[in-house]
Amino acid sequence: MMQIGIPGLILILIIALVIFGPKKLPELGKATGQTLKEFKKSTRELTEDVTDEVKEVQDITSNDSKKS
Repeated sequence: MMQIGIPGLILILIIALVIFGPKKLPELGKATGQTLKEFKKSTRELTEDVTDEVKEVQDITSNDSKKS
């Protein structure tokens, strides 16, 4: 994966400032932050669901092996 250093980050910010202007940048930053927050929340919920399902299957298989 390509890494972006400090100079590259500054260049990206300057280009964004020129393209979108100083009034739009805070709105874009807020929207990006909210999107990332929702993505993390969805990922966490999906991980918890899968973990719960795996535990249920393990419980069922361990109960079946104890009965045999």
